[in-house]
Formats: sequence, C-alpha cells, structure tokens
Amino acid sequence: MNSITPATLGKTLLAVALCTTVVACSSNKKKEEVPPQVPTTTTPTAPVQSNVYSPEDLDTDACLRQRTVYFDLDQDSLRPEFQAIVSCHAKYLRDRPTSRMTLEGNADERGSRDYNVGLGERRGNAVSSALQASGGNGSQTTVVSYGEERPVCTDSSEDCWAKNRRVEIVYTAK
Repeated sequence: MNSITPATLGKTLLAVALCTTVVACSSNKKKEEVPPQVPTTTTPTAPVQSNVYSPEDLDTDACLRQRTVYFDLDQDSLRPEFQAIVSCHAKYLRDRPTSRMTLEGNADERGSRDYNVGLGERRGNAVSSALQASGGNGSQTTVVSYGEERPVCTDSSEDCWAKNRRVEIVYTAK
C-alpha cells in the first residue's frame, strides 16, 4: 500500500502548479523544450557542519598554533601579515562560543613604564578589534597589558626589542 506523505503531496502540487503556469503564460513565440520536473523525496538530515574547529585544533592546526602578533615600534595597529592569524582565531571563537582568551599586550624596554603599559593595552585592544571585525565575539576576550614587564628577549638590540613588541593570545577556556 503506497501512502502519500504531506511532503510528497506538496511537491507534486508544486510541480502541477508550475506546469499550469508555464502553459498559461505561453505565447505564440516558439517555445523551448522544458524537461518535466519530477518530484523527488528526501530524508531530512541534520545540517552538516564542516570545518568546525575543536579544542584539539589549537595544538594541531598550523594557523591556530600561531598565537603571537607582532607590532612595529611605537605602533598599535595590526600589521597586514597577521590578519590571517587573527581570522583563524576569530573563527575558533565563533565555532566555540564557550571558549575564552586573554590578549596579553607587551612592549619593549624603551619608553616609560606608564607609556609601555598603555601601549601594551592599545595593542591588545587592536587585536581584539581585529578579532571582532573578523566575526569573533568581544565578550570572549579579555585584554591585559604587561608593558615591558614580560620580555621574551633581554638583549638591548633592535632584533630583541622587535620580539618584545607583541600580543600573546592565551586561551583560558577551550
């Protein structure tokens, strides 16, 4: 015994309505052959979520493993070469709404303590803004400035100072 489901009936009625409309709207011009539309039945499935980040990706995905954004001297604007990294982390935040990160702003040893703390905060805010511009949620980020207090290099050279002008992305909840 064949039973007609509401979905099949709806598709059949739609096909009949389309055929009727085509015939009613025809003109004296030569018509192109239109193949008949055959209603198909499909089984509803859950939406497929492809390319969704998981906590394991923080250690395996090449883009997510990059968690340092560097800045030029006395600058707090994001350099273009770090936009892709920020975009990856923004996608992670979108995919994982319960995740949280701290953006740790840093500066080199030059400048006063107050200036460097302020600069570190501006740099952290620049990364936060870039994350939000790429679709990340600002409520998932916290900005902290360490100024010059947490150097990764202690030599007094330009190469060393460049390594200290940074924002570190630290996940506090994955």
